[in-house]
Amino acid sequence: MTSPVRPAIEALEPNGIGLVAMTGLGEPDLIPLWFGETDLVTPAFIREAAKRALDDGKTFYMASRGMPLLREEIRAFHKRVVGADIALERISMPGAATLAVVTALQMLCDTGDNVVIVSPIWPSIFQAAQMVGAETRFARLDDDWRAAPAKWSLDLNKIFDQCDARTKAIFVASPGNPTGWVMSREEQKALLAFTRERGIAIISDEVYGTLTYDGSAHAPSFLEIAEPEDDVFVINSFSKAWAMTGWRIGWLVHPERYGKQLGVMTIANNTGPTTFAQYGALAALSPEGDDFREAMRARCAAGREVVQQFIDGQNRVRWIRPEGAFYGFLHMEGLSDSLGFAQRLVKEGRVGVAPGSAFGPAGDVQADSFLRICFAQDPALLREGLARIETALGRI
Repeated sequence: MTSPVRPAIEALEPNGIGLVAMTGLGEPDLIPLWFGETDLVTPAFIREAAKRALDDGKTFYMASRGMPLLREEIRAFHKRVVGADIALERISMPGAATLAVVTALQMLCDTGDNVVIVSPIWPSIFQAAQMVGAETRFARLDDDWRAAPAKWSLDLNKIFDQCDARTKAIFVASPGNPTGWVMSREEQKALLAFTRERGIAIISDEVYGTLTYDGSAHAPSFLEIAEPEDDVFVINSFSKAWAMTGWRIGWLVHPERYGKQLGVMTIANNTGPTTFAQYGALAALSPEGDDFREAMRARCAAGREVVQQFIDGQNRVRWIRPEGAFYGFLHMEGLSDSLGFAQRLVKEGRVGVAPGSAFGPAGDVQADSFLRICFAQDPALLREGLARIETALGRI
């Protein structure tokens, strides 16, 4: 029987992170390092702000693109932390940052268009592109193990060579998930010049922008170099730096001329961000929230050192020390089935990790030799999780 469902949707498969998590999610004796979140609950001052909003009856519809006061505070955040003065009309809040990604892709892509994606990358990005009917093309970072220290590097020609007349967007995440790679200012300028010449949009995921380890307040941002009318779409979120993953609230910075369309799209997709959650987000942007972000960065820096100590004691595991974000992308010597290995780690090692194969196109042999862990955890818990991985390596 002929199905009315679009082929692109019928072809979707669960990503490898979910497949692993389904085997042990919620089991009390399992250490979960698979998802991109800290083990900290959202800070009390943020939770209290949302609770007050509920008690005050803030349960009705609000502006579809987000509460104006919150958008003003997001604007102040960009000016204070990123060093970019963004007009208020360039800021929209479709809901979660993931929905902001989908919205940007909906704006840009028709069926048959293509999106070039710098990988390894969080799988929801290329699945979202496939959902809107776009072809996904990948430009893989180079893992240079011979450099001192080892590093991820971007060959811009890999991106340029993938582009053609049907290319509508180039997607970049910096700091990157899962690698922790950070795009340099020079690379951003070169990519921006190319896209201006070719009429291609940039979608920049800057969710981990404040989680860097070089002393800077924020990783290089396209908002610092793009003109207001450039077709640059920057995604951000409260999820990571403020420990608000379950709140599902983020934002999108876009050219001002698309504000009307984004208002319509937000209503059609989600009606707008959750009302009382916005009051929690408003508290996150307070000075107290700035203090928490710094504490989160310190926690992640400590977790990075825990992983480094683990790596230093291994002869089958290595990594490229991440410049940002809070992931360890661990290369396992001899590993060729990261999904199967991760599933066995859950059952036999009682620790949850994300398989490297989830972060690239099917058949990416290089990605299949990696596992991803999140190190934004209590150091003792992280050490125990790593010890379980070490034990499992000797047994599996």
